[in-house]
Amino acid sequence: MPRRILQGTVVSDKGDKTVIVLVERRVMHPVYKKFIKQSKKYAAHDEANAFKIGDVVQIEECRPISKRKRWTVVTGAAAEAGAAS
Repeated sequence: MPRRILQGTVVSDKGDKTVIVLVERRVMHPVYKKFIKQSKKYAAHDEANAFKIGDVVQIEECRPISKRKRWTVVTGAAAEAGAAS
């Protein structure tokens, strides 16, 4: 089964090797047929502590790393800046 990849914004980087990523998605209301924004926060593993608040990152599903971390950061603004240099 392929691993899911989500895109979101880093809202917290206070934990060591951990970032909190806010992922927003648009869903249609079943009765009113209006699109609503729903958001969820994911704790993701950031091995190098490279990502800061406001970075747009992609996270990938992985094995459980801790009680709450089941995602790891794969790409983002910091990774692209490092690759360009």
